[in-house]
Amino acid sequence: MVDGFQVQDRFAEGAQYIGGRLRPGTSGRHQEVVNPATGETVYRYELAGTADVDAAVSAARDAFPGWSGATPAERSTLLHRFAAVLAEEADELAYAESLQCGKPVRLATEFDVPGTVDNAAFFAGAARNLEGRSAAEYSGDHTSYVRREAIGVVGSVAPWNYPLQMAAWKILPAVAAGNTIVLKPAEITPLTSLMFAQAATRAGIPDGVINIVSGAGKDAGEHLVGHPDVVMTSFTGSTAVGRRVAAIATSTVKRLHLELGGKAPFLVFDDADLDAAVNGAVAGSLINTGQDCTAATRAYVQRPLYDAFVAGVAALMESVRLGDPFDPSTDLGPLVSHRHRDHVAGFVERARAYATVVTGGEAPGGALADGAYYRPTLITGAAQDSEIVSSEIFGPVLAVLPFDTDDEGIRLANDTPYGLAASAWSRDLYRANRATREIAAGCVWINDHIPIISEMPHGGYRASGFGKDMSAYSFEEYTQVKHVMYDNTAVARKDWHRTVFGDR
Repeated sequence: MVDGFQVQDRFAEGAQYIGGRLRPGTSGRHQEVVNPATGETVYRYELAGTADVDAAVSAARDAFPGWSGATPAERSTLLHRFAAVLAEEADELAYAESLQCGKPVRLATEFDVPGTVDNAAFFAGAARNLEGRSAAEYSGDHTSYVRREAIGVVGSVAPWNYPLQMAAWKILPAVAAGNTIVLKPAEITPLTSLMFAQAATRAGIPDGVINIVSGAGKDAGEHLVGHPDVVMTSFTGSTAVGRRVAAIATSTVKRLHLELGGKAPFLVFDDADLDAAVNGAVAGSLINTGQDCTAATRAYVQRPLYDAFVAGVAALMESVRLGDPFDPSTDLGPLVSHRHRDHVAGFVERARAYATVVTGGEAPGGALADGAYYRPTLITGAAQDSEIVSSEIFGPVLAVLPFDTDDEGIRLANDTPYGLAASAWSRDLYRANRATREIAAGCVWINDHIPIISEMPHGGYRASGFGKDMSAYSFEEYTQVKHVMYDNTAVARKDWHRTVFGDR
């Protein structure tokens, strides 16, 4: 535990961060932040209402001229300071992330927080490299060049599975490009988003550049997405909610970036390293208790390796240690809430009618009975079109199916409306290359599953959305491209004027 960190005291002034300070919400409705490992309430606050969203957007709009007018070097310097402040506060960030999400502190300490610090450092550098096409005389008589400009106030909505990292993914490219932003985190996990914004202020980023409204999606979220002064919306969440966000955003002709659901295939060819595939499948399906849109959720294993793969995964899953998220020896924490735990359990209970639960498939009792825990679960014997194989579960559940030919394996991998991430496991370069070409997903890993890095883009195909988080590619979402054209002839009467003036 971090000494002296009391959530109710830390955010006593409220869970809205507007214009550089905390303030209470005005909706008249309250929300509890619950530690899912114990069921205990750790923070209670008033949700944001539409007036709070209006105030946050106003603060962002007022801050935009100064922030967008700063030089790239000035923005970069402040973002470097921001990364340093985040690194200084790493322990508190990890503690708060584990407390509100239930994720093992080991995961928060080794993955969530350092990934966020690295993301801030990356965008500090990228802020100085907003490039356009080189100037040239494309028409012969004019010099053309491209300016890349900030677009204005961004309204973003982030999910509850990685609150800190999602705040970084939404905020950093937007502000590095010169925009200002209002972020709505999930109302059940607002703590680290608020801490992220406070760290930005401590680093010297001007008030109003980064604002947080902690409110419900139906109220604060929809009002933010539809706000007339918000010019762009970035949303990460389920495909169903993404459709609603898209409908609101497009009705006001906003830019839109969607990172939605996934059902990542884990394709194991018969020449794969079996031990590597088994370890990768367990790690890739259980990270963050399976609450990851890129998690391995459906493994397709070529028949010669199928039985050994199932046995290896079952044995390794059974060795995974569930426990107190703040115990460094804990491997797997609870799901984010009891409600979500019951949602995941429902998928497994329904699957018993048509498939085999090899291991797991239950909530543990004893000392963990009060938490939202669920054992790592392996399922076999399900049909390709069954719910457990086709629907996003968002929990520690892996379904394994056999395949015979390479063609069949790739076909099954692509047999989904989603296309966010996938992996293929093979020692054969040609097989691996074929998988990277033919699997329709925004990221395809070879002989690994899950790693991400700041320099590379993250985003999906098809029902998994469009647009990119992270990397320099994310600037495409947050900048406006402007063509500037200079006449070089100093001639008053141009040849093309004849099309208007005739022979006069």
